[in-house]
Amino acid sequence: MYGVLERSEKDGPAVARRLRALRWGLVPSWAKDQKNGSRLINARVETLADKPSFRSAFAKRRAILPSSGYYEWQPIDVDGKVRKQPYFIHPTEGGVLSFAALYELWPDPTKDDDDPLRWVWSTTIVTTDATGPAGEIHDRTPLILPSERIDAWLDPTLTDPARIQTLLTGIESVPLEVRPVSTEVNKVGNDRPDLIDPIDEHADRPLNLAMA
Repeated sequence: MYGVLERSEKDGPAVARRLRALRWGLVPSWAKDQKNGSRLINARVETLADKPSFRSAFAKRRAILPSSGYYEWQPIDVDGKVRKQPYFIHPTEGGVLSFAALYELWPDPTKDDDDPLRWVWSTTIVTTDATGPAGEIHDRTPLILPSERIDAWLDPTLTDPARIQTLLTGIESVPLEVRPVSTEVNKVGNDRPDLIDPIDEHADRPLNLAMA
């Protein structure tokens, strides 16, 4: 996935905003290996300042993940069988969402110091309580930052946890819409734009075909 973040250039004081490819699943800088990443894909907003895995990144390495929406799954009964049904959750009025995120850099000990791939860039999505239609599918949701708070959230010179935490409180919920999509989403190798198209969840096929 891609994240927007701000960092000072190594050879100067200037702070630059950039779009960067990030591995989903945070690998803390102190981790012995990358295995932790598979368990740290999400970070609860309630624990960011206290949990050792997130504390340093919360203070110094914050990002946003631009997205048109996200998937959640819920078991449903189809002809007496339980199926894990995926849903695409997106803003009712369209547009791009800005998910609050943290990122880390982990030095791979198996690579040389001058290897450009030595540093593993990883990320985790900040989550909060879900409300409205999204809350009927899952009790947690990515924390969506309003545009007026993005600059402060990305600012690497803001390191006071108490001040940073205020950026994540009192946020008005973005109206979200939920629609069932094809179970082809469940296969990691599938990556097509039509996978966010609505389907008849009991037939698992596009609505225009289900109604034919």
